[in-house]
Amino acid sequence: MRTVKIAVASVLMTAALYGCSKGQEGPQQGPAPVTVAAPLSQKVVDWDEFTGRFEATRSVDVRARVGGYIQSVHFKDGDFVRQGQLLFTLDQRPAQAALAAARAQLGQAQAQLGLAKADLARAEGLLASQAVSQAEYDAKKAAVETAEAAVASANAAIRSRTLELEFTRVTAPISGRISDRRVDPGNLIGGGSSAGDVLTTIVSSSPIYFVFDGSEATALKYQRQSASGAVPIKVRLQDETEFTHEGRLDFTDNTIDPNSGTIRLRAVLQNANGFLRPGMYGHAQLAGAAEYQAMLVPETAIVADGPRRVVYVVDKEGTVGVKPVQTGPIVNGLRVIRTGLVPDDRVIINGLQRARPGAKVQPQNGEIKPVDAEPNAAPTTPAPTASSASFVNG
Repeated sequence: MRTVKIAVASVLMTAALYGCSKGQEGPQQGPAPVTVAAPLSQKVVDWDEFTGRFEATRSVDVRARVGGYIQSVHFKDGDFVRQGQLLFTLDQRPAQAALAAARAQLGQAQAQLGLAKADLARAEGLLASQAVSQAEYDAKKAAVETAEAAVASANAAIRSRTLELEFTRVTAPISGRISDRRVDPGNLIGGGSSAGDVLTTIVSSSPIYFVFDGSEATALKYQRQSASGAVPIKVRLQDETEFTHEGRLDFTDNTIDPNSGTIRLRAVLQNANGFLRPGMYGHAQLAGAAEYQAMLVPETAIVADGPRRVVYVVDKEGTVGVKPVQTGPIVNGLRVIRTGLVPDDRVIINGLQRARPGAKVQPQNGEIKPVDAEPNAAPTTPAPTASSASFVNG
């Protein structure tokens, strides 16, 4: 029995030694393969994004300048109207009667003036022969001046009544898109003051404003930039994917809201076809700086190392190194690197999980190409952390 136990132990020890021998003879793993490429160098423009609303450059509440009955309407709701175009007609008969009365008053005043002038002429002849007193002559002269004033007053009344007759024709004060009519023919309206009835509204269509809020830092940046020239802006609507509407920043408000720390900014855009309407929302991009030469890498090539961002590079000996970088916005799907890289760096763009600082890798040449993406778009994949990259290789 003892002989059997010794034989079994001998067999197990032989098997263990054989296994260790086979493990030592196995193939050794070489450096991990990674893909490297030089940063893409191209000219870019940094764009800041804002959300705002379109506003008309001119907006008018149409009111009649005299009161009366609406006789007819001369436009269709929503039409584009030209300045001076007839919109409403009021009943003109009261104004015509008032004008006729004013003209009659003028005739009476002119007759009185003629009589006063005749009396004054006779008084002048009698005064030379002392047939009338100086006081009587002065009275005749004053009567002429009073009659002349009456004629001037009658003429002014005619001009006023003529204007009232003209005001029975309500015309468009500006060119633009008209709203619907607020009153129908047959209604009696008040006019001649800001409390008068609003008949309709008109908003100008071209150009059009785009108004949005920005921070104090944003306002300072664009104030300095506008001193050297116009600041361009691009806007897209809610259902658009590209910024196709172009304009320029033309106004920055004079105060900053102390509650929110923001300031109102305004851009002006051409809108010849009238497609942009006041009240529409839009997303805007403002050029944050002049065009400059930048280096770009894929977002996935950037590693989060605590508060800083780094990229892994490979030197000529195939050793992985770490370079801290300062990042900028995303342009054409690639992240702008402001500082930290040089044009001949070989950045690891694929196989980052197999790389570890100080380790040897097998670099394979790749190429960084721009992809179709909106400028300043948020990254779709979060940057890996340095700890997670090391853990994969641990």
